[in-house]
Amino acid sequence: MKEYLDRQVEIRQQAWHQAKAIIDVATAEKRDLTAEEEQTYSRLNGELNDRAATISKLREDESRELRMDAATREIADQVRPVAAPHSDDDVQMIRSLIKGEVRSANFERRDILKTSTGSPVPTSFYNQVIMKARLIAPVLNVATVLNTAGGENLQIPRLSTYSVGTVNSEGATFGESDPAFAAFITLSAFKFGFLTQVSLELLEDSGVDMLGFLADQVGNAVGFSVGSALTVGTGTVEPTGIVTASSVGGTSGTATGFTADNLIDLFYSLDGAARQLPGVAFMMTGQSIGRVRKLKDTAGNFVFQPALGLDAPDTLLGKALIENPSMAEATTGLKSVIVGHMPSFFVRNVGGIKLDRSDDFAFSAGLATFRAQMRIDSNLPQTSHIKHLLQP
Repeated sequence: MKEYLDRQVEIRQQAWHQAKAIIDVATAEKRDLTAEEEQTYSRLNGELNDRAATISKLREDESRELRMDAATREIADQVRPVAAPHSDDDVQMIRSLIKGEVRSANFERRDILKTSTGSPVPTSFYNQVIMKARLIAPVLNVATVLNTAGGENLQIPRLSTYSVGTVNSEGATFGESDPAFAAFITLSAFKFGFLTQVSLELLEDSGVDMLGFLADQVGNAVGFSVGSALTVGTGTVEPTGIVTASSVGGTSGTATGFTADNLIDLFYSLDGAARQLPGVAFMMTGQSIGRVRKLKDTAGNFVFQPALGLDAPDTLLGKALIENPSMAEATTGLKSVIVGHMPSFFVRNVGGIKLDRSDDFAFSAGLATFRAQMRIDSNLPQTSHIKHLLQP
């Protein structure tokens, strides 16, 4: 599969260079694209998106295949008994929920240790859910996630001013300069959840990968609801989103678009120290990324560059470019682009993911009802680390 994946990346690169050549020719001749060129350019952009989706799908299939292999080995172990697994194993817990032996279970984040044997396949239910959620809620993939057992308020300090050094003459006493702290950022725990129903017949079918099925359902539901809150949440009855917490870094020249100069000004509105931190990235919607692909700087260089490898992201001005479907499009009065040190944004997750089962809720229909819930909050202590572009 790796050779096929590499081939998809190579084809995507070829499509990008062809699209780039069309723009270069029109720019050199100081004209707009002809109807034929516009059609070809749109086709190539579509191929870029299709190849990116194919690469993402192949990665997901590869991960699913590894999970299915693990499930197959588990069924084989039932026929040929091996050493009993730990009682807190997620697969065993899911099986107990399916059989109705337990009615509630908590699944928390687990690290892969250096003492682990075999392939580093994330088999825990929590990890499978978060892997799926990160595809829909990319903020989870780039923010600093704090996992806590309890839901009591968590206070994070933030600096308003730093200590300042001065020049002192020989023998003079050094003056005191202490940093000043602003009000604490308080992270609480907002509850997100949903119900999903499964027929009893499906649960009784031992050939169904219920761990993967439930992980997909919970991951999608959590991804859409939590992803929106972590992006544009108001901070009142939901978390404070990364866009909401960011500070203004510039205003676009038009109400429904932006230029390369707007993006350059936005990037350099960040503090110089923040720009050098690992984890600095741009974030916007897919439609906005489509606009970015056509933009050039004053030297005629494209500000967008496609990924050169399977694990490398597309880049804008040399920084990672992240697509977030929960962000606003370029529309009057909205914040269409953000850039900054994404790990400066804190996400607080309380107690992992809780999964409950009820056979009474839909007893007459022969359905088992599963309830998934997750408690989460977020905020940005250092607002100068992430800036947004405002549409006028």
